[in-house]
Amino acid sequence: MSNHETVNASQAKSLYDGLQDPQFQTPYVDVDEWREVPVRHRYIHGGFEGTETRFSFYFPTKEEYKGRFFQPVYPVQGSENASQSHIDGVDNKIGFAISSRSYMVETNMGGATSDITLVYRASAAVAHYSRVKAAELYGPHRPYGYIYGGSGGGFKTISFMENTTGVWDGAVPFVIGTPMAIPNVFTARVHAMRILWDKFPAILDAIEAGGSGDMYAGLNEEEHQTLEEVTKMGFPPKAWFAYKEIGDGALTVLTPAVMNMDPSYFEEFWTVPGYLGSDPASSASSARLQFYTVIKDVVWPREQASSESDGGSANMGVDEAWKMLMEAEGSIPSFRLANAPVGDAYLQGAFIRITSGEASGLKIPLGSIDGDVVTIGSALGFYTSVQSLAKVKPGDKIVLDNSDYIALQTYHRHQVPTPDYYVWDQFRNESGEPMYPQRAIQVGPMVTYGGAGSLQSGRYEGKMIVVQTLMDESAFPWQADWYRTKVQEHLGEQLDDRFRLWYVDHALHADTSSNGVLDALHIVTYVPALHQALLDLSDWVERGVIPPANTQYEVIDGQVVVPSTASERQGIQPVIHLTVNGSDRTDVAAGETVSFRAVIEVPSNTGKIVSAEWDFEGEATFPTEGSIIYGNEEGSKAVVEATYSFSKPGTYFPVLRAGSSRNGDRNDLFTRVVNLRRVRVVVG
Repeated sequence: MSNHETVNASQAKSLYDGLQDPQFQTPYVDVDEWREVPVRHRYIHGGFEGTETRFSFYFPTKEEYKGRFFQPVYPVQGSENASQSHIDGVDNKIGFAISSRSYMVETNMGGATSDITLVYRASAAVAHYSRVKAAELYGPHRPYGYIYGGSGGGFKTISFMENTTGVWDGAVPFVIGTPMAIPNVFTARVHAMRILWDKFPAILDAIEAGGSGDMYAGLNEEEHQTLEEVTKMGFPPKAWFAYKEIGDGALTVLTPAVMNMDPSYFEEFWTVPGYLGSDPASSASSARLQFYTVIKDVVWPREQASSESDGGSANMGVDEAWKMLMEAEGSIPSFRLANAPVGDAYLQGAFIRITSGEASGLKIPLGSIDGDVVTIGSALGFYTSVQSLAKVKPGDKIVLDNSDYIALQTYHRHQVPTPDYYVWDQFRNESGEPMYPQRAIQVGPMVTYGGAGSLQSGRYEGKMIVVQTLMDESAFPWQADWYRTKVQEHLGEQLDDRFRLWYVDHALHADTSSNGVLDALHIVTYVPALHQALLDLSDWVERGVIPPANTQYEVIDGQVVVPSTASERQGIQPVIHLTVNGSDRTDVAAGETVSFRAVIEVPSNTGKIVSAEWDFEGEATFPTEGSIIYGNEEGSKAVVEATYSFSKPGTYFPVLRAGSSRNGDRNDLFTRVVNLRRVRVVVG
């Protein structure tokens, strides 16, 4: 039996209802008060006696209440007050719930625990008790309940639905992975970043509006193979625009987990034929750093660094959650060395290994090298402690070593799973056998099971709408299709009666609208689409209103490809076709008038186009309001035109951002679904 099958076999045989669980029979309330921020609501906080489970409920007034609750599920167990750190704009979970005439349920999912089932058992207990309080406040009734979560919270959301009965009526998992996602999505990405770092400007220019379209032009054999590999694994090429910002994601946090589960890999990678590191002529061997030196001085900061936990525990977005595992404890020293590497050493993911003295055997993440001083990396809190660092003394021998991190970057080649994970087909030969040596275990299912309490099976009660993004750099888009196939195995011809999958274009992994200048010119937030999915899900469950159709797509060599028109693509996001002087690129003189024309279309029965904003010069402020000329009575088709002249030479990428609203209300930011389109203007 394979490792993957073993994990599946260990999942619970019966569904959990939570009502008779002796661990959750004695709830208590320690706060019950009306609050005015972010909107008026009744806040109730409490927990269950004898447990670490805590909850927060946010109830609207009786006049505003419509008989349902929404329950966000976060990537890691943390704070039951996480939503209180996001009370502005579209990211305001409390405001969205109250404005939707619903109450909100929030829980720490049992807190830190070794019992992997507690994440859904505690969450179910909290959901059940919220119904008790709702009946006390509004009168006897059973509120409908809906959960939603992204990334690690998406794993949990699906697990909760698949392991419980009678708790939640529906779910909206978003930006989801598969049991084979971790660490493989990050290893493939970071390997490509190491090989292609200097090539990304040319790659991006090729795939940008008005580019050549050939992202492989100018690459050598290894670079071509690397880009093809990561693309076939599912990384969306357009997301490389943020290559300097996305970094290694969770990989440095995951490295110790892989080391613990598969320690021999990190030696065999460098010694056994078939692994990249065994070839002394490989780029892995060339990038390997093993620099031996001695600590001359341990430099402690004069003032103890602050390590506030609120941001890590309360700000629980799908990217921010990893930061909880990367907080340092107290002061962080740096080390002055007898000598240091010169040149452009590859330091990403490197360790400082102490090889003598009281701290011998200690491995510390390396941050940076400045002259003869090395700093400690941001993952300190996960790997070691300040108490351990205090043992490091002048005279200790050390090795600056990136061997483990380089080895991990091609780990996905040695984790070939079952054929349903079709992106790994590239690592199989003509006979269907793996081309590379395979490890005895598969780490992904073990990590997924440990975080969510089960692996996705596709079998659940109730209804579900999955929201996935087409530029997701961490949860590759095809993974939602993989889960769809699992649901279809169980529902068959009834799939459309209980399941939807909507893709959102031009959106990354993070569930936040707080984008910088670079991001705002390339991406939009998917949060309004997530909100609309929750509302459509509740209408589907409570009133039998059929939601919009699935996004239509194909998966080709690991890439999710959608039709170019909204009528063919479907889903709920508007589609924009933008031209400049009749094309996607124009070359003009400074001061010459340039003409822009956009055709915007919304999928049938998904709303009206309500906003159009131009940003011509890359300021990311979208200062120019577009004039919308509707093409039909419903407002689902429109044309937006503009002219502009550029006073200075340069290459510009003007952007049109447009939004649609189901109820036609431009000011309803919670559900104004947005998209954008870029063109190229070269001014001579």
